[in-house]
Amino acid sequence: MKQLHLFLAFFRVGILGYGGGPSSIPLVHKEVVEKYKWMDDDDFSDVLALGNAMPGPIATKMAGYIGWRVGGLIGMINAVLATIIPTIILMILLLNVLNAYKDKAWVQGMANAVVPVVGVMLGVLTWDFIVKSKGALGWSVTIGILIGSLVIIEMLGIHPAIVIIGLLLYALIGKRKKVPESEVKAS
Repeated sequence: MKQLHLFLAFFRVGILGYGGGPSSIPLVHKEVVEKYKWMDDDDFSDVLALGNAMPGPIATKMAGYIGWRVGGLIGMINAVLATIIPTIILMILLLNVLNAYKDKAWVQGMANAVVPVVGVMLGVLTWDFIVKSKGALGWSVTIGILIGSLVIIEMLGIHPAIVIIGLLLYALIGKRKKVPESEVKAS
């Protein structure tokens, strides 16, 4: 019965959590803390903090951990599947509808209208990353990495993953600013 409840709880979150993590977190809380009482508020806030600290979608991370905690390995698989099945079903339905009407002007208009919006969203995200990099590295290093990455990826045709690995290695073994001994002793 516990596996069925796990599935139903996270299936409801998957169906009703339209909008991603921010909209699904209160739904997970309602199911896990209030309805089934699998954990208390403190435990839930710990799971939420842990989920936010890790990369990836929050709903599936929380479902996986809570499923593991409540029902072991089967519970984890059950909860994650229950979370993603609604999205899979809706995507299949949407793609079938769009494919059936792909020659209609309104579908082509929708597809064409999405492209500039995604471009703007990526541009804003890129600018946010540049500003954050400037704060951590300074303008000269940030612009140098930006131009160097652009040249390596676009002009030399090197895969972006290789550039990312190179930058990670640079961050790990690059020069560190030396902290004066007086500051080290004071702390």
